[in-house]
Amino acid sequence: MALSNHQSPVAVVDIGSNSVRLIVYEAAGRAPGPFFNEKVLCGLGRSIATTGKLAADAIVRALRALRRFRALIEQLEVDHVEVIATAAAREAANGPEFIAQAERILGRKVTVLSGTKEAELAALGVVSGIHAADGFAGDLGGGSLELIDVRGGRLSDAATLPLGGLRLIDASGGSLKKAREIVDAELAKIDWLEKGRGRDFYAIGGTWRALARLHMTQTNYPLSVMHNYRINADDALKFASLLDHQSQSSLAGIRDISSARRETIPYGALVLERLIRQMKPRSVVVSVFGIREGLLYNLLGEDEKTKDPLIAACDDIARRWSRSIDSAYELCFWTDALFRAPGPVETPEQRRLRHAACLLSDIGWRAHPDYRGIQSLNLVAHGTFVGVDHPGRAFLALTVYYRNEGLVKDELSQRLIELVDKDMLKRARILGAAFRAAHMVSAAMPGVLTNTPITYEGNRLVWTLPDPYSNLEGERVERRFKDLAGLLDREGEIRVGSAFQLAAG
Repeated sequence: MALSNHQSPVAVVDIGSNSVRLIVYEAAGRAPGPFFNEKVLCGLGRSIATTGKLAADAIVRALRALRRFRALIEQLEVDHVEVIATAAAREAANGPEFIAQAERILGRKVTVLSGTKEAELAALGVVSGIHAADGFAGDLGGGSLELIDVRGGRLSDAATLPLGGLRLIDASGGSLKKAREIVDAELAKIDWLEKGRGRDFYAIGGTWRALARLHMTQTNYPLSVMHNYRINADDALKFASLLDHQSQSSLAGIRDISSARRETIPYGALVLERLIRQMKPRSVVVSVFGIREGLLYNLLGEDEKTKDPLIAACDDIARRWSRSIDSAYELCFWTDALFRAPGPVETPEQRRLRHAACLLSDIGWRAHPDYRGIQSLNLVAHGTFVGVDHPGRAFLALTVYYRNEGLVKDELSQRLIELVDKDMLKRARILGAAFRAAHMVSAAMPGVLTNTPITYEGNRLVWTLPDPYSNLEGERVERRFKDLAGLLDREGEIRVGSAFQLAAG
């Protein structure tokens, strides 16, 4: 069912093989933001392989969690609620009885997803959260692994395999050697894994996120954001091979792994290792978006689906925290002139990031001047928006930092600089300087930048301030524009009043 009002809150209850989760999204849309998120690790699929049933104690925990979730949904006054169940409830002999109990408690229909539908929704989650996704999505849950090919928003080959962490523990009797044999036998049934060669593998699921979090810590990574965290395949293979030989006791002293994840980490690492060996992807990319976000994406209208998730998220942030959303969009067009010939050449992706940076350029205005730079940097560097990789996120954070702090070298931004190349860093400095000059004249109010254009004239960068904007020229404006022109290897010239009339005539 399509969403009739994408501005209203939407809740998703996900009854998985390991966890039962409630996420309430502030609104559906191209970049949904959760404002309530709770999970309970119930282990519904813990004994499926050996008994064929959901364990009685797991059912009790799950139903208790669902009672709380219903109370929260009612307390939050959410009208649109989606309830889904995955592998454990689908395959267990007592699954239908459990689902009936869940429906009575929630007062809503529970949709039990097929393995194919799980794979499709996981892939749509990747499509909705990763720009121009091209590779295989793999969603590792407690009961199953879903694999599906994603290319340009199109989905093709898909499979569901009984390789979830809890199921592997149960089926192997806790033996990693036996589990390896099971994984290899199941993967051997898939004859299209070689299509993933040289492409990305999008890793979805709590166990793989925990593995990636540990890798971040071990490599002293400068960001803590999990979504779009990329590990090249060789490094991922080495790391997974190390972890899939570890016991729970050896993992107990690692604070980055919760006690609830310790037992599944080695098995999740094992599945990843065997997948990499057979698929030979170029990188493993973590996707925080999965089935739940894919479900929301699937409910959107076609026009909403075509929106850029990064631009949609930055638009939402700008509307909340900037002084004027219209001025932010005018800044996009104003800076377009800087990146036309003979200025720096710009790819479509670089233009996309520049427009996102323009939308974020004024989000720190309410902060104390002494802290605007670092607060804006942290907000962008660690924000929940998607549709951007980590170098792109660092670029956006640096632009808002330079916009507030000037073109300084500060240790607060040095770690982020590690994530960008020299060209991205130069572009961040150019944009930061452009924002500093533009906001000095516009004061972030609409209607100014559209009437005060910048142009290249030989070795000069010319900014025209016609009447009635001529009196906005001043020493600080001149200094900031000179900084911008210098970064573009030009001499800066500000033309005011009658000079504009002569040029225009």
